[in-house]
Amino acid sequence: MGAWQSYRLRLQRKRWRLRALRKSRELRPASDRTDRIRPSDLLVFCTQRNEGVRLPYFLRYYREMGVNHFIFVDNDSTDTSLDYLARQEDVSVWTTRGSYKRSRFGMDWINFLLRRYGHGHWTLTVDPDEFFLYPFCDTRPLRALTDWLDASSIKSFSAMLLDMYPKGRIDAQPYEAGQNPLEIAHWFDAGNYSIRRNHRYGNLWIQGGPRARAFFADRPEQAPALNKVPLVRWDRRYAYVSSTHMLLPRGLNAVFDEWGGEKASGLLLHTKFLDTFTGKAEEELTRKQHYAGSTEYLAYAARIRDNPDLWCKWSEKYINWRQLEILGLMSKGNWA
Repeated sequence: MGAWQSYRLRLQRKRWRLRALRKSRELRPASDRTDRIRPSDLLVFCTQRNEGVRLPYFLRYYREMGVNHFIFVDNDSTDTSLDYLARQEDVSVWTTRGSYKRSRFGMDWINFLLRRYGHGHWTLTVDPDEFFLYPFCDTRPLRALTDWLDASSIKSFSAMLLDMYPKGRIDAQPYEAGQNPLEIAHWFDAGNYSIRRNHRYGNLWIQGGPRARAFFADRPEQAPALNKVPLVRWDRRYAYVSSTHMLLPRGLNAVFDEWGGEKASGLLLHTKFLDTFTGKAEEELTRKQHYAGSTEYLAYAARIRDNPDLWCKWSEKYINWRQLEILGLMSKGNWA
């Protein structure tokens, strides 16, 4: 990278940090327990709206993984989710009526909270329908992974978004609060992924899976990005650029290639496609708070009305992380 481009990226990072500081004025603490955070704690950061049915299992999943504290932004929920989060002893939650779209889809709020509370911690930034999966997660806690990353002087860890879906209509089986969503949505696309390098930020841009196949078959270049860097040893100088797809400084996005081999990587099992999805898509179409004029949700709504079934003859049934490594969707790299 040339000196001029490097300078421009530093200016951009400064701009995102200043913007996050300005947007922090929109946040109001509903339950602030951050004084309980210890220096070694593992933290989850999350933005949510009306996800009350998902939150009990979400919290349970990450608690069992070893997360110590959760920091939420509640974007003007109208269900019981804010009250539920405020009652949790390991949760701090801020609320805002601010525009999700005008806060760069929630990232300005999250960047501010990461800067204020994430500095020096391993932080995992995820949505309520995303479940982090990493090598040996069935036998080793998240702390084992972060200790190994520290010992290897690695500051960030990638996880491709893997869309999960049921066999048959996505609205056929009701999802209940506290239920593991993978009991319903346990199928995925093993192939059908394209990868290209983003030279400006140094990350890989991944697209494909059932959303590209079912919703963007005639315009695959507009399919949602699946590349993410959710796990970071945070520093107050850092900033996410676009969701968790990439961040600055640019070197944090170099999470794949290493001396001709491959770095360890994980997955985010994405459980969007449950019976709750149709109502969520309709709500987001009305709110128009998502990227590119909610193009993604327009495609969802049109397809789901006609045929709410994402399963096909090439679908694979999820077993465990080792299956996903064999399929080349994640890697243990040199973590033995």
